[in-house]
Amino acid sequence: QVQLVESGGELVQAGGSLRLSCAASGRTFSSYAMGWFRQAPGKEREFVAAISRSGDSTYYADSMKGRFTISSDNAKNTVYLQMNSLKPEDTAVYYCAATNTRSYSSVWYRRGDYDYWGQGTQVTVSS
Repeated sequence: QVQLVESGGELVQAGGSLRLSCAASGRTFSSYAMGWFRQAPGKEREFVAAISRSGDSTYYADSMKGRFTISSDNAKNTVYLQMNSLKPEDTAVYYCAATNTRSYSSVWYRRGDYDYWGQGTQVTVSS
């Protein structure tokens, strides 16, 4: 089992940047592929970005391509989400998720693919 703790969310102006972190503890971090999701008030939780177990493969939701970057540091058991050019519509609670996988290169974008979730961190983008 793995425990996930997100941090880095805060209030930021439109056009600004934030870097979210997700620290993992428990079982071997390198056994997991990771993802970021977000949920705005009154909306379904949606996929943001994913990274493979090896860190070599990434995948993004269309609306995040070019603005968000997911990365991982296995030595620190941490996955990051760098968010640039933030918009008010990016306001949401951002969740980190993990899935135990044998594949080093696969990425996962469905909520049901993930076994473990963090508690979320609030990102608010003001206009």
